[in-house]
Amino acid sequence: MDPGQQDRLADLRLRIARLEGGSSKVCPLPFGVAAIDSHLPGNGLARGALHEMVEAGLAAEFAGCATLFTAGIAARLKGPVLWCLTRRDLFAPGLLRAGLHPDRVIYAEAARDRDILPLIEEGLKEKGLAVVIGEVTRMGLTASRRLQLAAESSGVPALVIRRWWTVAEKDLVHLPTAAVTRWRIAPAPSEPMPAPGLGRERWQIELLRCRSAEPRTWIVEACDAKGRLALPADLADRPDQAANRRATAR
Repeated sequence: MDPGQQDRLADLRLRIARLEGGSSKVCPLPFGVAAIDSHLPGNGLARGALHEMVEAGLAAEFAGCATLFTAGIAARLKGPVLWCLTRRDLFAPGLLRAGLHPDRVIYAEAARDRDILPLIEEGLKEKGLAVVIGEVTRMGLTASRRLQLAAESSGVPALVIRRWWTVAEKDLVHLPTAAVTRWRIAPAPSEPMPAPGLGRERWQIELLRCRSAEPRTWIVEACDAKGRLALPADLADRPDQAANRRATAR
């Protein structure tokens, strides 16, 4: 079977799964931030679905913010977490700071990037897992549709962190996939402190793509010890900047 036929077959299976109900029976996972939840279909992150996380910081190849953002989502789900990766660069205290206890994490290590996607797909077949996380550079339409189908079938969410190490690999992140949502996370300036010290870390979270929802950007406080985000107090009462930009453009 040639790649084109495989792609069409995967698309057909995905459509059949949706017609049969798919992940609609699984309640979404709310972020706990009203501005974000009210914008997402179902008022939260779809559980039986594939989601992409992209780093937008200066050291994007290390995916620090994207990793902690993903860990915070996993922290708010109950059960063991399968984390598929090729590099042993996860910092356990950092995961714990984002609410994900290292004892909950099962690591599946592969020697090559192309072996990660099959590991994610196998993990999604295990309904006892809370979530399956994978770190990959390449993920095409056919492979992502297989993951979406597996997630819809089991109800287990798949969170894929897109990592790259060269400019050529970075371009692969922008190619289309079957993911339900695509997020881009970047560090944002923290609130000025009245005395010397470090404030709570802030992120700029961009919803780049979402079925049934427009792209949107938020500034939030990073995950706390329970994996929860928060809207900064000094920004909570400000009008929606994205809405203002749309109104001005009319």
